[in-house]
Amino acid sequence: MRLALKAETPIFVAGAVLAIGIALEHGAIEHGGFMLWGLLGLILAAIIGVAFRISHHAEVLAVRWGEPYGTLILTIAAVSVEVVILVVLLQGAPNPTLARDTVFAALMLDINGILGIAAIIGGLKHGTTRYNLDSANSFMAMLIVAIGIGMFIPDFVPDEHWKAYSLFSVGTMVLMYAAFLRLQTVEHRTFFEHVAAVDEEAHDTAHSPSWLHVAIMVGAIVLVGLLSEVLSVLLDAGLAGSDLPKSLPAVLVALLSASPEILTAARAAAANRMQTTVNIALGASLATVLLTLPVIEGIALLTDDRIVMALTPMQGGMLLLTMLAVMNNLHNGETNAIEGVSHLALFFAFAGLVAIGLL
Repeated sequence: MRLALKAETPIFVAGAVLAIGIALEHGAIEHGGFMLWGLLGLILAAIIGVAFRISHHAEVLAVRWGEPYGTLILTIAAVSVEVVILVVLLQGAPNPTLARDTVFAALMLDINGILGIAAIIGGLKHGTTRYNLDSANSFMAMLIVAIGIGMFIPDFVPDEHWKAYSLFSVGTMVLMYAAFLRLQTVEHRTFFEHVAAVDEEAHDTAHSPSWLHVAIMVGAIVLVGLLSEVLSVLLDAGLAGSDLPKSLPAVLVALLSASPEILTAARAAAANRMQTTVNIALGASLATVLLTLPVIEGIALLTDDRIVMALTPMQGGMLLLTMLAVMNNLHNGETNAIEGVSHLALFFAFAGLVAIGLL
């Protein structure tokens, strides 16, 4: 019991950081400078720590329940963190493109970042790493359509018809994800399974019951939401009048939710389990679009305030290059370090464009 509680130290520390943040929030905003950014960095570190604990409990359940449920739990846990932070930040200073920029940043991180890093690690260690081609094709078939409906078509929908299209978009995405979950876990379950041995459940030596892992995950997600309240206020104050990239909040949200996934995918690639990496990278991308967009569109409908989801030409071009790279690289059931470099190059291009304020 003592070891189990000790393992949850990041959550307890995050609770203390939340109390400190609430107490010092107004003073940090008034003084600005080091105090503001120092407290902001502390809040970010606390959220990352909690996100890793959420990922840990999701991994325990993943090992117990096997594929495809394993990576499904991991991706839903990560997307839940993303949605909670995003919804809280949307309540702060007006930022009509925050949701769009966050989803776009998440796609760049999940596809180019995770796939790139994992393919390089797996390629350097094992030469070529194999996965089930049917899974990649299934993910891409759904992902291209979801992005088209949620982020390309809205650019052509006039203001007088946005509510009708938002209702259609929400309904379609909910049905798509429900159908995909059914097919992924029942009829086409074998598409998303890998033949390599999975890790032992050594990271849960206490053998805690599954319900306890679920309860801690839910509580940790709530804690992330509370920390995000403080983060939102500090971030708005820090960005006001500064020359920092406008898309910085969106990139931070995507990075906070994706950081545990990057580590999990890298470990899977090192263990020659590329199927897990493909499930995480493309599964998280699909979940981000099909789960995040309906929530955001639902908020827009409830508040009667249209949220910009249409991609900019630069974003559309980057996403098109990414889709072409994925379809070219994931076409034969195996990947290597060269293909990983191509994805990582696209990720660096994304990071560079964000840094100079073009994304």
